[in-house]
Amino acid sequence: MRSKFDEQLLELNEEMIEMGRKIVQSISKAIEALSNKDTVLAKKIMEDDIEIDRLQKKIENNCFNLLIQQQPVARDLRTVTAAMKMVTDMERIGDHAADISEMTVLMGDNNEIEEFKHIKTMASETMLMLNHSIEAYVEKDEDKAIAVIKHDDIVDDLFCEAKRDIIKLILDNPKDGEEAADLLMVAKYFERIGDHATNIAEWVIYSLKTTEE
Repeated sequence: MRSKFDEQLLELNEEMIEMGRKIVQSISKAIEALSNKDTVLAKKIMEDDIEIDRLQKKIENNCFNLLIQQQPVARDLRTVTAAMKMVTDMERIGDHAADISEMTVLMGDNNEIEEFKHIKTMASETMLMLNHSIEAYVEKDEDKAIAVIKHDDIVDDLFCEAKRDIIKLILDNPKDGEEAADLLMVAKYFERIGDHATNIAEWVIYSLKTTEE
């Protein structure tokens, strides 16, 4: 019975790693499309989001099966519960990659992202957080997870700076207000990705906690 559970747990871990890889790729491509004003790539990212949704449902079903059929205790229960919570945040990150791509399409050639260094820095910092949160899960590294949580303050500060820049642009050039509002939405999506990466890191820490059997 235990060997069957271990086999299913290994399969769950592999699926989580695959989904993590896909969302990292999706965000990376969304940043590329945004920076290069590549609406073709942006549309492809939006279409590919369905695959991330499919993986989420598959992982959730496997988690439910593990809980119902195997009735795990203590550490194993924490692992499965954390996976269910993490996959929700991972799916939301995939959604935000599609959201950013949608904004890229809407802005088209009016995309002035190169003028807003804080947004570009936010993109880099959230990618770093996302990569490290997935690595913390794969490597079962609590220290790396803690570092991700602390890093979220950097992204929050960058969002505030980006917001100030954009508000100044609107005040100085009201005619550019619509494009500025679009860029503010992009900044907000990156800020949310940082929040979801933080959530993943917190669930990694939860899954690693020892409990009395």
